[in-house]
Amino acid sequence: QSAIFNFQSLLTVILLLICTCAYIRALAPSLLDKNKTGLLGIFWKCARIGERKSPWVACCCVIMAFSILFLQ
Repeated sequence: QSAIFNFQSLLTVILLLICTCAYIRALAPSLLDKNKTGLLGIFWKCARIGERKSPWVACCCVIMAFSILFLQ
């Protein structure tokens, strides 16, 4: 199935997007900082969520990994 129609897959994609954007911003901040508005601003916003809410994002990643590995 597509990740759009499966809720757990959609959450997984969103978590991976947040983690990836935060990692890219940590390595090369200029890549995401120049696109704060528009369509590419979504990646900057995901990076900000990953930076500011990192304990919550990490907890969600662990829970999602557990559910994918052991509950499916």
